[in-house]
Amino acid sequence: MNTVTISHGNPGTTAVSNRFIDEYMKDANDAQVKIYLYLLRTVGANLPSGISDIADYFNYTETDVMRALKYWDKLHVLTLLHDEHKKLTGIRLENLDAQPTTIVSMPTAAVTMLERIIDTTASGKAKEESTDDYHSYDKNQITLEELKEFKHRDDTSQLLFIIEQYLGKPLSASDIRSIFFMTDILHFSMDLMDYLVQYCVERGKKDFRYMEKVAISWAEANITTPEQAKSQSHKYDKNVYTIMNQLGKNSQPTATEVAYIQKWLKEYAFSMDIISEACKRTVMATDKHRFEYADSILQSWKNASIHTLQDIKCADESFQKHKTNRTKAAVVNQFNQFPQRQYDYDELLQKIKIN
Repeated sequence: MNTVTISHGNPGTTAVSNRFIDEYMKDANDAQVKIYLYLLRTVGANLPSGISDIADYFNYTETDVMRALKYWDKLHVLTLLHDEHKKLTGIRLENLDAQPTTIVSMPTAAVTMLERIIDTTASGKAKEESTDDYHSYDKNQITLEELKEFKHRDDTSQLLFIIEQYLGKPLSASDIRSIFFMTDILHFSMDLMDYLVQYCVERGKKDFRYMEKVAISWAEANITTPEQAKSQSHKYDKNVYTIMNQLGKNSQPTATEVAYIQKWLKEYAFSMDIISEACKRTVMATDKHRFEYADSILQSWKNASIHTLQDIKCADESFQKHKTNRTKAAVVNQFNQFPQRQYDYDELLQKIKIN
């Protein structure tokens, strides 16, 4: 059985796969590399450890440790093991020299040791902090000391200078916090950050809130290199982004949003002017669930065999005429439905004479 090779000939060394160095290490940040090497070290020495121990050793937060582990898990460098309650129970290092589709387990002793690399509460229950909710991350928790240290890194100072040249202005403390978020929290490499800023500026978007939204979408898509980002950005034609903008969306399209747009363009076979008209009506009508609302409009037009803007105009006029006729009919019916009294005029005259 193939396993991760660890040399025991010299207890003072830890073996690292050449493939890790050649293919994986160059795109990883410092924390990700350190934590992976630490795992190899603990496997080689059969040392027990825990998430909190790793965090203490590197002076990281437990969130940082879990984020690094999930990064390697996505790349299949290791596998996070969970129980039926989705609690972390262990970590399995994979054989990087095997084929990408081959999953190879560690020796039993190593797996037993790695199953202890979990953080436990005083009661012994496993816990795992969710770390993928980047949308709610509060950048204000980044301290001034962290910002100061961040600004004085050799690679960071060069990156900040490049970004200032792209934007044509000095960076504020809030801007630097955003960059810190993307490099140290989302773990973007310097090359990927360079491409991200260039990508946004070329689209006329120089505010960091927009950049963060794009960065989060890339992180969620497991994009780690400029080449992957370019491939992602070229997946959609300009019609996708035009429709996104018309519906008030400035972020990268989600899979669901793209599915709607592709349905309108291909299944419904609507031209862009028809879709644009539906988008205008949607924006005027609602601030929420705009894709669903626009889809209901376009679906009704498809069912009505509408193909041109003139068809829409005729349909609107027909609808208004029908609506007016229904209103008039309702008024007439309301009057006719009023109880009509039947009078005997001769009897009324007789009563008046008597009085």
